[in-house]
Amino acid sequence: MKPTLLVLAAGMGSRYGGLKQLDGLGPQGQIILDYSVEDAIRAGFGKVVFVIRHSFEQEFKSRINADHYGHRIEVEYAFQELDCLPAGFSVPEGREKPWGTNHAILMAKELIHEPFAIINADDFYGRDAFQVMADHLRTLEGVSGRYCMVGYRLENTLSENGTVSRGVCQTDAQGLLIGMTERTAIARTADGIAYTDPDGSAHPLPADATVSMNLFGFTPDYFAKSEALFVDFLREHGQELKSEYYIPFAVNTFIADGTATMQVLKTTAQWFGVTYKEDRPMVVDRLRQLHDQGVY
Repeated sequence: MKPTLLVLAAGMGSRYGGLKQLDGLGPQGQIILDYSVEDAIRAGFGKVVFVIRHSFEQEFKSRINADHYGHRIEVEYAFQELDCLPAGFSVPEGREKPWGTNHAILMAKELIHEPFAIINADDFYGRDAFQVMADHLRTLEGVSGRYCMVGYRLENTLSENGTVSRGVCQTDAQGLLIGMTERTAIARTADGIAYTDPDGSAHPLPADATVSMNLFGFTPDYFAKSEALFVDFLREHGQELKSEYYIPFAVNTFIADGTATMQVLKTTAQWFGVTYKEDRPMVVDRLRQLHDQGVY
């Protein structure tokens, strides 16, 4: 069994500006997705599904060069649109954006029938992270409710050009996730790494704290479970103009009610991405170094 990679690419990098998923950053103009797909192929993934929007379908398909991927990995597309809702629900007047990352996952429910991983289109996760995830997913064929995520060292996920938000993970003795706390305004300081509360007070965080970068792994039962939860979410929040159905919300719900577990997998990989425009030169430099080292 080969797992599938689900790529969430419907977002439009608002802080960076424009469709940053298509920005050529590698030495030969490669986009970050080129590296993710390459790493997934080497790790043994058998299919990649891109969740995009119809509004930039042609631009996206022409830029990622599916023919280049296609001879080594199967490629399919799903579309996240505002009106993709369960029966009985409609879009409230004035709402302009889709319903969040877990809504995006649901768009691929007809295309995926095996254990799968999800990533953001505009993040570089590192080869070790894909290998760790693929190896674990191959052990999950035929089981339900045993999910996983790759946890990164906090110090390997920061931007030098501004603060970031990260989900800080708490695990039990078996490495299972027992909670994820969203910390905002995280940055390096003269005394180490710290996050800042809304009231302005700073709190230290250990450099080796395990954080989520939205590299999750699921068994196929996740679709039915999260669709049912989405119905509940819409009943409560469906008339709000900016409510979003996020992956951590669904994961925390299933862990709390005992219907699923989430194994936290460790990686030595270093995450990076273009969170801010000022991050771009750093990403370009790191990718060039990886080419110089023969990784790509």
